[in-house]
Amino acid sequence: MVFPRPPVRPGSPVRVRTPALAAAVALVALAGCGTGGGLTSDGPTPTAVGPVRLWPELPPASDPPVDYGETDTERVPGIAVRNGDVRTVDPVAVVRAEVAAHPDTYSGADGMYEETARAILACDTAPAACPVLSPYYRDLTGNGRDELIVGIRMPEQQVAVRVYLAERGGLTRVMSTVDQVISVELAGKDLIVRAASAGIPGYEYRTAWSWDERQHSMLPARDEIVPVRTPPERTPTQTPERTPTQTPERTPERTPPRTPTPALTPAPEPAP
Repeated sequence: MVFPRPPVRPGSPVRVRTPALAAAVALVALAGCGTGGGLTSDGPTPTAVGPVRLWPELPPASDPPVDYGETDTERVPGIAVRNGDVRTVDPVAVVRAEVAAHPDTYSGADGMYEETARAILACDTAPAACPVLSPYYRDLTGNGRDELIVGIRMPEQQVAVRVYLAERGGLTRVMSTVDQVISVELAGKDLIVRAASAGIPGYEYRTAWSWDERQHSMLPARDEIVPVRTPPERTPTQTPERTPTQTPERTPERTPPRTPTPALTPAPEPAP
């Protein structure tokens, strides 16, 4: 058995072993190699299979055919953020500013249904019909401050999810997506969107949006198709019928038999 030599730190004193001490250490090492509790083999190591590139003669793509706008960011006009705190801004005012900046945009990152835009403008007078959902706050960029997460209800069971970053005294939208959302979840610094799949029944899309420092935006870092998560069925437990408890009849108390009192015999009168 070979013991690794401990590294010597710069500036630390070096100890010199005497021959007797070195021999004693060697005997202990040899004695320990034959004892139980040592290293055991787990069997042969499986052969690693590396990736195989198919059609290596294909030239690399130069430009993508379609731009989906994952990295589109935009400064929200007219919104000031005090002390870099996104909690000081009104989410409805933020969405209204974007609608006013793009009044005729019905697709893309700024797309908005016409009826949704009208409902957003009427949030003050008809708050029950306001499509802007309650905001959430989470540090998604790792800058130590919370970002603003806004959801907007749209027709056909669609929900728009937008994330805003406070910087330079204002707001920058760093994420925007619209889909038939099943749920939106926060996991660490990831924003996970579960959406319905129209073409594959029984499955759903699950996209994890993560902050990318180089693009200065939230990117769909992981996109997958997974089976629908159905809650386990609860087996109904049959409650046994309760048998009415019968109150036992009260046993009358037994009165002990009375012992007859002996008759008193008059004492004889004394003789004269």
